[in-house]
Amino acid sequence: MRYGIIVNAGDPHEMADLAAEAEAAGWDGVFYYDAIAIGDAELYDPWVVLAAMAMRTERVRLGLIVAAPARRRPWKLARETMTIDRLSGGRLVLPVGLGTTDDQGFGGVGEPTDAKTRAELLDETLAILDGLWSGEPFAFEGRHYRFPSLTFRPTPVQRPRIPIWVVGAWPSERSMRRVLRWDGIVTQTDAVGEVTAIVEYVERERPADLRDQPFEIVVQGSTAADDPARASETVRPYADVGATWWIDADWEAATVDSVRRRIQAGPPGI
Repeated sequence: MRYGIIVNAGDPHEMADLAAEAEAAGWDGVFYYDAIAIGDAELYDPWVVLAAMAMRTERVRLGLIVAAPARRRPWKLARETMTIDRLSGGRLVLPVGLGTTDDQGFGGVGEPTDAKTRAELLDETLAILDGLWSGEPFAFEGRHYRFPSLTFRPTPVQRPRIPIWVVGAWPSERSMRRVLRWDGIVTQTDAVGEVTAIVEYVERERPADLRDQPFEIVVQGSTAADDPARASETVRPYADVGATWWIDADWEAATVDSVRRRIQAGPPGI
């Protein structure tokens, strides 16, 4: 199992410092999040934050938990992600989902909020990213997006593409079928039994031509900085049933100091 931490406190300078500290403390991934306007929270552009983190680190994976492509132009997102992947030397991962409508960056500014439309936009965006990242001429004709042949270069460092992890709403068949087409699932459950069922589903249903490709099972939760044994006990059941990433975060009361304490305590190894 690999271990990531969400850095969700501080300004971009502080978050870049925390990313460097996480790398030094043995974490495998550092993540921010994608939001425009949630209450009076202080928020920063996620791609700029990831660029700052990339400049301060050399090893850790970088990404957002999670990006919301339904409100982003796919061709612009293709350029942003490729640039971060090159800046980081091939360390970007792209977790994606429909996005939360609590964010006024959706309905508050006229973006679609119904789940069906956001799901359609997500599917089209992922197909476009995959095509544009190839560096070959690519055209697209969909319900929401259409354009003639474009060639985007340079390509990302990672081949065949930047890994895409998709939020999966177990046991929704439509949601899970989307997950199978890409490179990992960001689970939405802390129930070990459900994670077990997800792992078994992926092993059983993933298309045969993709089964030799890496696939990540990503679980999220929170562990304490001051009790390593309890942190390990929290994570071990997920590792035992096949989860491959644990993402640690405090979404309730994170401060720079509290995130730093959790980082410096190290990942909840098993």
